Amino acid sequence: MIIQKSDNPRIGSFDPENYSFGDHFIDHMIICEYENGQWGEPKLMPYGPLPFSPANMAFNYGQACFEGMKAYKDKNGDVFLFRPEKNFERINKSATRLAMPEVPEEAFMQGLKVLIDADRDWVPHGEGKSLYIRPLIFATEEALKARISTKYMFAIVASPAKSYYSAPVSVKISDYYSRASSGGVGFAKAAGNYAASFYPTKLANEEGYEQIIWTDDATHENFEESGTMNVFVRINDTIYTPATSDKILDGVTRDSFIQLAKKRGIEVVVGDVKVKDVIAAHERGELKEVWGVGTAVVTSVFEAIGYKDKKYDLPKLSAEESYALTLQRDLVAIQTNNAEDPFGWRVLVEKNILETV
Repeated sequence: MIIQKSDNPRIGSFDPENYSFGDHFIDHMIICEYENGQWGEPKLMPYGPLPFSPANMAFNYGQACFEGMKAYKDKNGDVFLFRPEKNFERINKSATRLAMPEVPEEAFMQGLKVLIDADRDWVPHGEGKSLYIRPLIFATEEALKARISTKYMFAIVASPAKSYYSAPVSVKISDYYSRASSGGVGFAKAAGNYAASFYPTKLANEEGYEQIIWTDDATHENFEESGTMNVFVRINDTIYTPATSDKILDGVTRDSFIQLAKKRGIEVVVGDVKVKDVIAAHERGELKEVWGVGTAVVTSVFEAIGYKDKKYDLPKLSAEESYALTLQRDLVAIQTNNAEDPFGWRVLVEKNILETV
């Protein structure tokens, strides 16, 4: 790996008590370029803009995907990644679907650890705090030709993060717009998936909802995801969540919640979650919770769901009564090294890695 350290680090001017999610970036980034059928050597370099033409094929034809993951600092100052192998597997799954070359494991894993070790002072410590990490792959060939690009860039950037949502939100069940379709790219973290969700979300915002629960494109009868999150429903004491498919992202947080729930002896049913069943459960007084999970938000508890022209308020549960918040506490305790890790999910970022590369 090529190492090019910053001559003007900005960590000294960063206020760890006054920042917002995704607006501040650490001093370095990882860059690796693909050309002539192979990936080059990864480079650690100072964070900053890169020169690209408006004819860049990613801008014009959408070959771009990314991952979202976090690093956590414990009370002793040690820094940990959380299940990074899952993000490595998924970014290559996304890349394959978008006809882009897979990133080598060494470039991904070593790139993560070198970057975080170089900027470990940027990893905040404290409740709800972490370093949000964004690996991404995108086409870089300069050509207005609707075909597969011949040049790509793999990059890793990172930003200190706080809790994403702090209060319960209201969500609207979509009965027209869809996030993904069968045979499409819903399972991939394709950049275009997010762009296409903004307009329907804007319409929901205008109705007083913060987010959307996406339903299947064919019938709009089944829950799929919520906003940029996987979705969970609790009816009585059972948790229900849609099965992953070519339309639903295989979320790392989703999988972790399922395993943590089973460890607690909570019944989890993975399969179709029908809108009519959720509404009927509410009418019977059996719908206890609906929530979303994802890397950025961890857990977003919903206070109400809207369907058609009706709004359904959800029970206000205490932190002890809520499965969503209980499982969030279990997860965060493992991530931040405040609990045993029976699953082997934590990965220590060793110090002074730069001296060995």
